[in-house]
Amino acid sequence: MAANPWNPYRESLVQESETIWPEELKLVNPIDRPRMETQLHADPAKAEKLEYIRLYTGFCRRITVTATDVARLTGT
Repeated sequence: MAANPWNPYRESLVQESETIWPEELKLVNPIDRPRMETQLHADPAKAEKLEYIRLYTGFCRRITVTATDVARLTGT
């Protein structure tokens, strides 16, 4: 389950987005990462680990990629 579940109010105020790739996913092809990041941020409600960080102007959406996310996006 997401660390901080998807929130439509916060989502409407997102000003920045950030993607964290943990060390255990270092073997994911670097060429595929931008595509995966785009897919994750296009549908953040499906991300396994989602956080909203409060900014002065709104929120930053931070998604930490998990093995489950990679499997879902690659169809494996």
